Amino acid sequence: MDKLVFIVDDEPSILKLVSHWVKNQWGYGVKTFSLGNEALENLTDNPDLVLLDIMLPDVNGVEALRKIKTVNPNLPVIMLSAQGNIEVALDSLKLGAYDYFPKPLDKNRLEPAIKNAIKSYDMQRKIVELEANLQQEYSFDNIVSSDESMQHVFKMISKVLDNDITVLIHGESGTGKELIARAIHYNGVRKERPFVVVNCASIPRELLESELFGHEKGSFTGAHQRKIGKFELARGGSIFLDEIGELEMSLQAKILRVIQNKEFERIGGNEIIKTDVRIISATNINLKEAVENKLFREDLFYRLNSFPIDIPPLRERRGDILLLIDHFTKTFNKKLGKAIKGVKKQTLKTFYEYDWPGNVRELENTIERCMILTDGDMIDEESLPPHIKSDAVNFMKAANGDLFDDDSPVIPFEVLKKEAILHALRKTDGNIVEAAKKLNIGRATFYRLMDKYDIDQKKK
Repeated sequence: MDKLVFIVDDEPSILKLVSHWVKNQWGYGVKTFSLGNEALENLTDNPDLVLLDIMLPDVNGVEALRKIKTVNPNLPVIMLSAQGNIEVALDSLKLGAYDYFPKPLDKNRLEPAIKNAIKSYDMQRKIVELEANLQQEYSFDNIVSSDESMQHVFKMISKVLDNDITVLIHGESGTGKELIARAIHYNGVRKERPFVVVNCASIPRELLESELFGHEKGSFTGAHQRKIGKFELARGGSIFLDEIGELEMSLQAKILRVIQNKEFERIGGNEIIKTDVRIISATNINLKEAVENKLFREDLFYRLNSFPIDIPPLRERRGDILLLIDHFTKTFNKKLGKAIKGVKKQTLKTFYEYDWPGNVRELENTIERCMILTDGDMIDEESLPPHIKSDAVNFMKAANGDLFDDDSPVIPFEVLKKEAILHALRKTDGNIVEAAKKLNIGRATFYRLMDKYDIDQKKK
């Protein structure tokens, strides 16, 4: 009897009869009350349904219903009344009653009504729980970074949560553009409405228009029924257009119309469909260059780029690598049933020196692979993919200086890093910005390394 039903009625015979049905015949837990206020005081017992008589000695049943809905708007309440007054029934339903039953009660109708009401309540609670989990999953706390450039990204995100300005997220593949988009939605004013994702690069071009805007039955070969597009599905919420740079010109014009007029038509249809959606888009290409090359509409670019957010690649915020390793290790320990404590020191250096062209996504996949292959409690070099082990020296070679060959002795990492910094400064005549670019590291990291190895910019 995991489901609890409150029965509220001042007639002892009704309480006894309905309690017998609900408990002994239908298998629910029961609590009975002859006064409305008693039931209200016990709502902390979290009933799954309330059977509520309208005529009670202490409080009117409609007023009791109003108070119940104030405490828990989703709790189903079935009203009972000997009066058979249709106006009272309508008032109850307007206030949110699940159903209304006149007395004498029809047992055969009451049982399915109770069953369906509790089932609906369970579904509503699951939806609320899923929404809460989504909001928790995409809270800022789950975007792991201590890097100064990412802190700027967080600050930018916080500025767009309470408005509907169009956001364009730019970053390399794997930097977490969709994660940022979801964080904007699930922490913003539209969080209770849908978040719809469209990857413009993964859908064939001939199908993308239908995917975005829908189509009418018979509008083209194979259109056997009406299809509702993503813009319609996202009404009131947000639509995330990933890889927006892949849109062909004709679709770009339609997107522009949606932004400007908040309306569109389905393929093969004449109906003007109004829509209220927030558009968040993302790209890993330079859209400004695409505009200059006549590959992207200039007017659409400026509409999408109302509020740009740039996500730096992982190689420019290497200080986050350790934080991310710790985060992913904890995540996959739960998923894989492992008890990995961390990464061995030498392996950690390899992780740090690798450029991570696939960014955070590649690091995440690598940690999962390593943990599957690791038998002990620490990730070591043996579990690393071969390409990461062979490319670990790229951090040094990026300075265009081959510091060793096959016959040279093994040089300690710290010496290599210092020599790479010095060599990059020599190659760029002391230009720190250019030197950092050649080493594929952030300027802040470059300064920290200069300070660590006591390198004077002027004495290189």
